Amino acid sequence: MTTLYIDADACPVKAEAERVATRLRQPMVLVCNGGLRPSQNPFVRLEIVPEGPDVADKWIAEHCGPGDVVVTADIPLADRCLKAGAQVVEPNGEVLTLANIGPRLATRDLMQDIRSANPFHQGSGKGFSKADRAQFLQSLDRVMAAAMRVQPG
Repeated sequence: MTTLYIDADACPVKAEAERVATRLRQPMVLVCNGGLRPSQNPFVRLEIVPEGPDVADKWIAEHCGPGDVVVTADIPLADRCLKAGAQVVEPNGEVLTLANIGPRLATRDLMQDIRSANPFHQGSGKGFSKADRAQFLQSLDRVMAAAMRVQPG
């Protein structure tokens, strides 16, 4: 069975992901350090991991695999999940693959270097839009359908 893992601490599309998982009758796991209320939805499980750097990321990377889908904006986590065989969707709907993750990691590292060299450098400031939410729903539907074909049962 396909499992939908959500890197939940700062995920803006938890409700949308839950709607997709429920419609497709697939389990969804919200992974976080706490602070979220458990869902009453029988398809949704809340996995609270201990405090600490990247503990939620490590948990997701260790549990996901072929036929699973991970929602995260964390590029190093996405890389680990892809290498484990899972499919990855960013909250803005971009689908990450083994073919496009390398340049994304390089860009992330470059931007991190720029920010550390110039503390006054600001990011793009682009907010999360309705169009991003709609793109996420379309992408998640498509990726979940493909993942469900990979998993038997």
